Formats: sequence, structure tokens, C-alpha cells
Amino acid sequence: MLDSLMKYGEKAIRKAQLEVWNNPHPGRNYEVNISFAEFTCMCPRSGYPDFATIKINYIPDKKILELKSLKLYLNSFRNIYISHEDVTNIIYSKLEKKIRPRFLEIIGDFNPRGNVKTIVRVCSDSKVKVEKV
Repeated sequence: MLDSLMKYGEKAIRKAQLEVWNNPHPGRNYEVNISFAEFTCMCPRSGYPDFATIKINYIPDKKILELKSLKLYLNSFRNIYISHEDVTNIIYSKLEKKIRPRFLEIIGDFNPRGNVKTIVRVCSDSKVKVEKV
């Protein structure tokens, strides 16, 4: 799409850069919970849109997430063909690299499609065990 035909929101999403700030309370353990209820991406097989709530829970160390840039970053997936598992892990890896938190959990809570609901959870806590079925 030509830049001149793009809406201002589309331009902002296209230029999205995840920003971080210095933690104003680096010596304190506190939890940050963020819920992004309007997440969309595209099914890599069918091309149908997938809708989800992305939940981000973290205990910051030296850096915290800047929320507007996070919103734009998450919106940048809306036209990407990607699986639920892949997108949740990519978001986890990006945030872990940018803020190096004491704890990080990303939950991709995808809306049912075709009578199937998916929840993908990626967590830095080594105490959390994933049970094998």
C-alpha cells in the first residue's frame, strides 16, 4: 500500500518500535499486568483472522514497557500469517530481550474458531512445569 493512501494509524503501526523506560522503582518487586483484548493475526493455513486477548504479566528489573509502543507492536501482527504458538513465543522472546524482567509470562488467549479454543502460555518461571499428555 502506498504511504499516501495509508491512514495515520496504519502508518504508526508500520513504523512500530517497541520502547522501554527506566524502571522508577528498580529495587522493589512489583507485578505489572497488561491485557490487550484486540489482538489479531492471520491463520497461516486458511487465511482467516484469529482474534485473541494477549496477557502480559511481568516483574520488572531495570526496564519497563512503554504502553503505546507496546500497543503498536502488538497491532503489527494483524496482517501476519502466523500460528497461535508461534506468535505467543515471538512476543515472549521480544519482550524478554527488551526488558530482561525478573519474571515474564505471556498468555495468548485465542477466541474459538471452528469450535476450537486455544490458550498458549509462555512463562519464564522454571518452577512451572508443562505436563505431558
